[in-house]
Amino acid sequence: MQKFILALGGLSLSAQLMAADVAGTKARIEQNLSGDIRSEAEVARDANRKPAEVLEFFGLQDTMKVLEISPATGYWSKFLGPTLCSAGGELVFSVGVSNDFKSDVMTLDGLGCTSAINDSINLGNIPSFDFDTDDFDMVLTFWNLHNPSVEDRANLNQAVFDALKSGGIYGVVDHTRRHMQPGSRAVGRRLDPVLIIKEMIDVGFEFVDYSDMHYHPEDDLTQEVGTPGVRGNTDRFTMKFRKP
Repeated sequence: MQKFILALGGLSLSAQLMAADVAGTKARIEQNLSGDIRSEAEVARDANRKPAEVLEFFGLQDTMKVLEISPATGYWSKFLGPTLCSAGGELVFSVGVSNDFKSDVMTLDGLGCTSAINDSINLGNIPSFDFDTDDFDMVLTFWNLHNPSVEDRANLNQAVFDALKSGGIYGVVDHTRRHMQPGSRAVGRRLDPVLIIKEMIDVGFEFVDYSDMHYHPEDDLTQEVGTPGVRGNTDRFTMKFRKP
């Protein structure tokens, strides 16, 4: 009984320490959101995207080894990099990593711990592949899963699964499509979150949680995500998956 009580006490302490690490990381992220390497346009997006809250929800700790899928122009990278690099963490970019991103973003102050792998693969053509590692603590993808075909998305999700440690987290954000809604040009860049959960479970992930922080009731889910008035204010699903 005494050993059982001690074990429970250890688990409780571990959970408290993890929560403290996540909270401390959030504070570091909030500080880096004010960093000089970010543009005014990027800062203006923060109120809608809620980056510190998103990464807290995913459980980011600043000592983690993190993979960011298709970083585009580096909105997330410019505060993720300084947050991780300043605390002994590591940030790796993959899939759709452009030469401009390498020269303009990866060379910025505070991103010295970053690197790029599998950068010849792009979201429009994802064959069966792997990241040649299985030690990532977290993989993040923002508004990317709607781009590949169903088959290509399965290839990407399988590669992510294989690249994560046991217990590693896959954090996903994307534009919402109504459940079972037929495909069309207007909703081509939206995804049914129920379908995404099924696809992740099929690969082997556990569904951990979702957040409604990006719920936009004014978005009726029928318009193309770039439509004026909708762009930047789409309803989005924010979901967390774990590798067992």
